[in-house]
Amino acid sequence: MHNPIAALIAEKGWCVADGATGSNFFDRGLEAGYPPELWCLEKPEDVLWLHGEFLAAGSDLILTNSFGGNALRLQLHQSQDRVRELNVAAATLARRAVAAHAEKTGRHALVAGSIGPTGELFEPMGTLTHEAAVACFTEQAEALAEGGADVLWIETMSANEEVIAAAEAGRKTGLPVCATMTFDTAKRSMMGITPTDFVRCAEELDLSVMGSNCGVGPAELMHSTQELLAARSAIPVAAKGNCGIPEYVNGAIHYHGSPELMAKYAVFARDAGATVIGGCCGTTPKHVAAMVDALNSTPKGVFDAAAMDSALGVAWKDLPDPSAADPETSSRRGRRKRA
Repeated sequence: MHNPIAALIAEKGWCVADGATGSNFFDRGLEAGYPPELWCLEKPEDVLWLHGEFLAAGSDLILTNSFGGNALRLQLHQSQDRVRELNVAAATLARRAVAAHAEKTGRHALVAGSIGPTGELFEPMGTLTHEAAVACFTEQAEALAEGGADVLWIETMSANEEVIAAAEAGRKTGLPVCATMTFDTAKRSMMGITPTDFVRCAEELDLSVMGSNCGVGPAELMHSTQELLAARSAIPVAAKGNCGIPEYVNGAIHYHGSPELMAKYAVFARDAGATVIGGCCGTTPKHVAAMVDALNSTPKGVFDAAAMDSALGVAWKDLPDPSAADPETSSRRGRRKRA
């Protein structure tokens, strides 16, 4: 299957994705808890604005405003019967933004149809079956394809079962399927999947792109990215990290990552071997512009892990080392060995 993202990567060795959706809408009036997907119909000018800002910043890949656009998520807002309408609109708006940017600048970008998790647990831990998940994702994927998506972008997953179901649904459209997982729980996904586990799943699915997104901050995202790359798979690796560590400040979520920090992260991601580089929660067009400038102005070099730790911080530095035994236990073991 033709992979248009691979063609983008071939031009210069990497391509740049966009940044956050929901957190960028907060300054334009989106209320916490309100689904940004509804803005595709209610405030399309704001959706077009954000896509346009990311394109102007240099993004090569624009994700549609459809992350929570599946029926199981939308039913929380009594909108489960609007899946097709919302996803067609999301892809159409992104397609319009990309076309307008190309007409103005001559630079072409791709539309990636964003597909997020259902929020449900699979059997036997929950009630969601594979068949039900595939049906749910198929409805969304087909609508994104109808609206003009170039590829499907499954993101922020925590279970291989959900990636498998979403990928099966995506294949029905004939579009390339990409997927990223979130490793935010002690170096694993919420459901215990390691980056190495995910690589095996991605290869079995023959994904067009695999990667890591969201999570804690750029340092932890890079830890996951390095493990993905260590598998030496032929599948291109995406790194799409949060803009620093989210914190509550005066009742609102604030991301401490500056454009300068995200620019450094982008260069380290590229030098480590990631070929699709972007941002997630908290990442604004200003951050993406700084990332693009750093990537274009900094020659590709040898990845320096020590320099990355110094610039981004040490990943998982507060995580207990499971291999470190209790001192008393170690002492008893030592006495037994000497006896």
